[in-house]
Amino acid sequence: MKSEQRGVPKSGRRWKVVRPARFSSMQKDKPLRSTWQKKMQKKAAAKSVKQYENELTETRRQEKIEYRKRVEAHRKTKEENQKKSEIVEVITNPAKIKRMKKKQLRKIEKRDTSGVKTKKM
Repeated sequence: MKSEQRGVPKSGRRWKVVRPARFSSMQKDKPLRSTWQKKMQKKAAAKSVKQYENELTETRRQEKIEYRKRVEAHRKTKEENQKKSEIVEVITNPAKIKRMKKKQLRKIEKRDTSGVKTKKM
């Protein structure tokens, strides 16, 4: 940076650099202004884009909800069919449980047998 001298400074230091102008005293360009119509056009375009995004997200959300409902319905029907196809043996004699081995006891499950055809043991 070259030193721009206006004369001999009071301190006698000729090599001192003159400070550049402060930011506040600098000339500023006026910002470019857009017309009201252009502003409104931009606003309308942004609004339409936002609306389209919202529509897309809403359709995705609805598809997910429908998919979950289908999966849940499928799971329920599968469970019902599994229950219908079970072969059940009702243990009427509780002493039989005492005589059973550990492996057999693990296989025993309590079920509601109302409305299910049973085979007596």
